[in-house]
Amino acid sequence: MFCFQCEQAAEGKNCTKIGVCGKSPEVATLQDLLIYTLQGLSQVAIEAKKHEITDEETDIFTCKALFSTLTNVNFDLIRFVDLIKKTVELRDYLREKVENAGGTIKSAGPVSFVPKNTVTELVEQGRLVGIKSDPNLDPDLLSLQQLLIYGIKGVAAYADHAYILGQKDPKVFSFIYEGLAATLDESLTANDLVGLVLKCGEINFRAMELLDAGNTGTYGHPVPTKVPLGAKKGKAILVSGHDLKDLEAVLKQSEGKGIYVYTHGEMLPTHGYPELKKYSHFYGHYGTAWQNQQKEFKVFPGAILMTTNCIQKPLENYEGNIFTTGLVGWPGVAHIADKDFTPVIEKALEMPGFQEDTDGKSVMVGFARNAILSVADKIVAAVKNKDLRHILLVGGCDGAKPGRNYYTELVEKAPKDTIILTLACGKFRFFDKDLGTLGELPRLLDVGQCNDAYSAIKVALALSDVFGVGVNDLPLSIVLSWYEQKAVSILLTLLHLGIKNIRLGPTLPAFITPNILDVLVKNFNIMPITSAEEDLKAILG
Repeated sequence: MFCFQCEQAAEGKNCTKIGVCGKSPEVATLQDLLIYTLQGLSQVAIEAKKHEITDEETDIFTCKALFSTLTNVNFDLIRFVDLIKKTVELRDYLREKVENAGGTIKSAGPVSFVPKNTVTELVEQGRLVGIKSDPNLDPDLLSLQQLLIYGIKGVAAYADHAYILGQKDPKVFSFIYEGLAATLDESLTANDLVGLVLKCGEINFRAMELLDAGNTGTYGHPVPTKVPLGAKKGKAILVSGHDLKDLEAVLKQSEGKGIYVYTHGEMLPTHGYPELKKYSHFYGHYGTAWQNQQKEFKVFPGAILMTTNCIQKPLENYEGNIFTTGLVGWPGVAHIADKDFTPVIEKALEMPGFQEDTDGKSVMVGFARNAILSVADKIVAAVKNKDLRHILLVGGCDGAKPGRNYYTELVEKAPKDTIILTLACGKFRFFDKDLGTLGELPRLLDVGQCNDAYSAIKVALALSDVFGVGVNDLPLSIVLSWYEQKAVSILLTLLHLGIKNIRLGPTLPAFITPNILDVLVKNFNIMPITSAEEDLKAILG
């Protein structure tokens, strides 16, 4: 096993015995083998396109298979066996169509890979094609190849979310194939790979745009909404992850059954969507970020549904109450593939639920681009009047590794003449803090999920137009926390857009070599976070 795709890689280097995330060596190895087979499928798909042969089933399957390899998504060994075999099946199907059209495909590497029959044999095959399988590969080229693969994983995740809501663009699928195949092309130089990495950022922007269109087109533009953090007496279902359509299905299927539905983690911003908040039994938010779920889930008195990623090993005292759907998987946890959530509802009705109303704090959500840009004139006026000195975008992933308190301190110590934009689960370090207001605006504005990074970027681009300056000249600073591969793709999008001076933490990616980091620093002035005091001093002068 060798894995260094997430921020919590062991000792800041790599996991070799078991994943810090809980991933077994066998699962990690089959994920490597799945990527290898997808590279072969990509080579065939590229040749197929030359003959005007496309297949939407293959396109969507490729996105789902890639999404399954993201950190904290699928830990189920058998499902990876099925994905590998399906990849080869689709590869051969496309290959036959290409050959029937008069094309030829060289039988080498993953194009001719034949999977063995048993799990043990597949794991042995996977060990031959892992990240470190070529000891002679230049470390900088390996770094760029992995950066590209991780960016593509993020693109695939957003493309899958978008497709579920009816949004697609063939050029997104085409790039996924192009990028995966490129990571096997020994003729490509470091400069070639840097170009592809930036193109990945461009394509990710399009994928996020599609997802935004799917979310807002289906559920309306988010509006500022107060969300209670307490509980209502009664039966309860907790929905975690990111998938709005799954949440809607739970709300529809549980309506009128005496059950209150709560959100967890990145589902918090869904309370701002008009077509979701109309359900009277959609009550409030429970818990914080993904890494605290074992502590929080064990005392939740209802059923729990994980819809996309961010699952941890369920503890014994709640493993019978938790369900997965979509791409999420954990061995032994009940999986609902058909979106009939009757088992979740029945489990909620069996359980005690909350025994009394509990008051708690409330938080505001719904400050996506429409809401913020509706008051853009007030933001501009506040800047010109020197009431607003600076805007801080503090967003990204949360995690358990030490060093993330920096983001709490940064927000708490930001002067009262600053506004904080935030998104993704990193906000749970400070989401319930009362920072007051600046004029009519709350100082803390929740833009949404990590999936809503497009909305935050559009706000920055729109403000640059209003002020008549480039984004890098705005009174705006971006301070990011990263954990997994969707965060990598967002970072690549920011680089594609030419956005500089990004602060990144809590640590820099282990898969970035010093030479590649030097390129990013020289071209984009990416910098590691230091301390809240020092960084605020540098940002605000």
